[in-house]
Amino acid sequence: MDVSLTPDLYTPSVDDNGNYIDNVPVIRHGIICSCGSRADKTYDSTTKFATHIKTKKHKKWLVMLNQNKANHYVEMLQNKELVNEQRQIITRLENQIQSKILTIDYLTEQLTKKNNPVECVDLLDLN
Repeated sequence: MDVSLTPDLYTPSVDDNGNYIDNVPVIRHGIICSCGSRADKTYDSTTKFATHIKTKKHKKWLVMLNQNKANHYVEMLQNKELVNEQRQIITRLENQIQSKILTIDYLTEQLTKKNNPVECVDLLDLN
């Protein structure tokens, strides 16, 4: 069995004013940038990644992140609510499945009893 290490996903840092800024992290197993300039590219060294963050497309992406901070917060709250709703749905469905399993087990037991009737003998009549 081969063990493969997946590259990390780059996330910009936040400065004291709450703005996104670039930093070059320590790269151990490669890093992927989600700026969209090269979606399939894995950067395997700090120098290659430092060159990447100087590109126009990456800088434009960082500006866009800073301009849409409020939208990201609203989206995060919506996603949080969605996750809670999905957890409730999953719990309800798991309960329904468990109930149906119990019903199936009970009906299966009843069916096997009908197909294999046990002969009852009155022990008082044996004399």
